[in-house]
Amino acid sequence: MHQNHPPRIIFMGTPDFALATLEALLQHGYSVVAVVTAPDKPAGRGLKLSESAVKQFAVAKGIPVLQPAKLKDPEFIAQLKSFKADVQIVVAFRMLPELVWSMPPLGTINLHGSLLPQYRGAAPINRAIMNGETETGVTTFKLQQEIDTGNILLMEKLPIGPDETAGELHDRMKIAGAGLVVRTLQGLGDGTLKEQPQSIPEGAILKMAPKIFAADCEINWSLPVAVIHNHIRGLSPYPGAFTRFHEKMLKIFRSRPEIIPHDQTPGSSGTDGRSWLRFAAADGFIYAEEMQLEGKKRLPVADFLRGHRP
Repeated sequence: MHQNHPPRIIFMGTPDFALATLEALLQHGYSVVAVVTAPDKPAGRGLKLSESAVKQFAVAKGIPVLQPAKLKDPEFIAQLKSFKADVQIVVAFRMLPELVWSMPPLGTINLHGSLLPQYRGAAPINRAIMNGETETGVTTFKLQQEIDTGNILLMEKLPIGPDETAGELHDRMKIAGAGLVVRTLQGLGDGTLKEQPQSIPEGAILKMAPKIFAADCEINWSLPVAVIHNHIRGLSPYPGAFTRFHEKMLKIFRSRPEIIPHDQTPGSSGTDGRSWLRFAAADGFIYAEEMQLEGKKRLPVADFLRGHRP
């Protein structure tokens, strides 16, 4: 990719996770000629149209914004071509048709929140924590047909703390990912970076990161404490692990595991009415540290117990 001029970049992304990379590109003086993001969505009580984080930022910076409903729409394809981009960068967007990802001469670079080939799919941050991983990372790779399978460009490892939530990891990862995308462009620009095909080490088990559905969020109290603790933090703050409590849905965002023999029924709860609320699991208890009862605010345990007299 030895080029005399800085590459013309089209950036594709929607949520806050993508915004960190777009900001980094501009901070490093890259030329982002257009941004592609999701159509505005009705949100809130009045269902006003809300704009993505990426769109708001791009509009403020005077970058043209495209919001196609369909990525094969001939009008969108024509617009995309008119920007004559050298490379496209995709962060937390949707699956692109070949017509789109193969368009720029230098191809399309994707940032993914895992150490590929592990955790391909829509929810790599949540799934890594839910599975109790102690390490994950960010990967840049070249897009090709099958999702998350393209040639690897760069990788950076990140540790996962024993009580870290998906939200906390997300916020560290978006910064690491933004830096990785900039280093990827620099390496391609000066010719020091070579793409490598993804390979699965011999004997390794490939773990996937499918999208999370409501059924994945219910807590199964008959499992071991460690598994439940990982489940809770892997779904925190969104979409949130839940259980039934006094006939209502209770979401738990932070928990403290305690492994200790007991003879209580899994899922039964106990409290001192002031400072702790715990649920029995297979091999101990899960203390709910921060939670939200259906229709109420999210609260730390002491505040929750003050307002909730069973």
